[in-house]
Amino acid sequence: MKCIVLMKASASSEAGEMPSEQLLTEMGAFNEELVNAGIMLSGEGLHPTSAGVRVHFGDGAPRAEHGPFAEGKELVAGFWMWQVASMEEAIAWAKRIPNTDGEHSNVEIRPVFEAEDFGEEFTPELQEQEARLRAAMEQQQQQ
Repeated sequence: MKCIVLMKASASSEAGEMPSEQLLTEMGAFNEELVNAGIMLSGEGLHPTSAGVRVHFGDGAPRAEHGPFAEGKELVAGFWMWQVASMEEAIAWAKRIPNTDGEHSNVEIRPVFEAEDFGEEFTPELQEQEARLRAAMEQQQQQ
């Protein structure tokens, strides 16, 4: 099962404060464990929402809204993409995420749709397109 693990923002991450050296060291060691276990596919930290933009769709033309954004519980500070056997395995790994700075925080684990989840609507032509796009993205990442 492929899943995304969303690290929710904290007051300090939204303020643009960098993590402590201790937390960076522990996070690096944790990421190394994930990679060595074949779990981690990718992962990145995000700048605070003050550097971000939301694009809203709905009535009329799409509208851009520049950050910062106020909904603290819903903001994302970083993510991992993991390949795990089950949600239970993802939870077990998530419980090991370092939090030495002691801030209250949480992560959200969400399964990623796989091709077979879409059923017959995901036609052979769409599957071929998906395969071409994935191959092109992989090639771009190797450059």
